[in-house]
Amino acid sequence: MSKKDKVLEINSELKKLFPNAKIALNYKTPIDLFVAVVLSAQTTDKQVNVVTEDLFKKYPTLKDYINTPLSEFEQDIKRIGLFRAKAKNIKAALEIVSKKYKGKLPDSMEELVKLPGVGRKTANVLLFNIYKKSEGIAVDTHVKRLSRLFGLTEQTNPDKIEKDLMELLPKSEWGNITYLIIDYGRTYCKANCKHQSCPLRKFIT
Repeated sequence: MSKKDKVLEINSELKKLFPNAKIALNYKTPIDLFVAVVLSAQTTDKQVNVVTEDLFKKYPTLKDYINTPLSEFEQDIKRIGLFRAKAKNIKAALEIVSKKYKGKLPDSMEELVKLPGVGRKTANVLLFNIYKKSEGIAVDTHVKRLSRLFGLTEQTNPDKIEKDLMELLPKSEWGNITYLIIDYGRTYCKANCKHQSCPLRKFIT
């Protein structure tokens, strides 16, 4: 079986297992999502959702983030790992969004990755969930681990893994494959598992 046939079959099986796969971060507005995604780096979605429950009440608009002193914002997210760097990036990025983009997040990869704290993974998440655009595939720890486990890539660099997966999958599947793989990883195939109960164990190489 070719890698392309293999990934299409895996994708089909994942859709059957998780027909409602979607992002696990809670949000109501595009700015909410931007903040949540930046906070989620090296932090669990569950922990981010705990913090943003109160955060989004205190910061309902873009201006609330901009007008709040950095030290105060840091305290509001201090339960998140790397909170100082994330606070600085979020405030700097939202300043740019306010001034350069009139308060609306850019809708292209090229513009999004220019914002502080935004790499391809964050940009892919924002583009798909806000604008229904697929310019790439968001590669998180689950996607990295399972795409290698299934023999879809030998790369370890997320950007190179993304490139390999983009070549194998049709563009229409790029956006959702991340959430299918994440749900599978969390439900069946956690790190260091023995794979006896993994429904897709036949694809493991």
